[in-house]
Amino acid sequence: MKQLPLAIRLRERAVFDSFVAGPNAAVVEHLRSCASGANPGVSWLCGPAGVGKSHLLQATCTLALDAGLTALYLPMSQLLKLGPAALEGWQRAAVVALDELPKVIGQLDWEQALFRLYRTVEEHGAALIVAALTPPAQLSFALPDLGSRFAAAMLLPLRPLDEAGQRSALQLRARARGLELPHDGALYLQRRFRRDLPTLCDLLDAIDTAALQEKRPLTVPFIREVLAPRLPRRAE
Repeated sequence: MKQLPLAIRLRERAVFDSFVAGPNAAVVEHLRSCASGANPGVSWLCGPAGVGKSHLLQATCTLALDAGLTALYLPMSQLLKLGPAALEGWQRAAVVALDELPKVIGQLDWEQALFRLYRTVEEHGAALIVAALTPPAQLSFALPDLGSRFAAAMLLPLRPLDEAGQRSALQLRARARGLELPHDGALYLQRRFRRDLPTLCDLLDAIDTAALQEKRPLTVPFIREVLAPRLPRRAE
């Protein structure tokens, strides 16, 4: 069964196989169970920017769709212009993934729509998965009943990857694009730039584009050449 019409299109690479779990293996296993329909209820995914919350929400929806279930991914930043009505009418969904939820928390009309969606999920035995930077207890809800419901959700904290995990994630991302990022290439990125995964992935995207244009392998000299304009101002 296809994704419902309003749901935002899923990124092709946002699947579990392209996610390096590292210290988050138990979270991944829980979400896989949600995607199979075996784990209904509400789960709250939280963690700092760049740990893969959006990736995991989309991966869960993709796996559910592959299993023949109806799933939708709803990022609040893209639904704001549509208003709270965007959350209505999803009775057929087996998996509902709400990204960036704090963007609408504190707005009573949105929270009322969220409460109705919560009740719909509950009544139909579906899985509702929410992503935010913080646990629900740290948000200021306009609707206390909604806050108390989300406070009872299964809390799934995500932890950042260590440096070895980051290198594995970069190499996996490169391999998905038909490239091979050697260990010393990944190490060079970590040593010369900010060691957070979003920054490193952005750098890899730039290298990928240049490698495709020039048909060159991802050697350290080539990476240094491509990223020279972005290097921090310090001695080589």
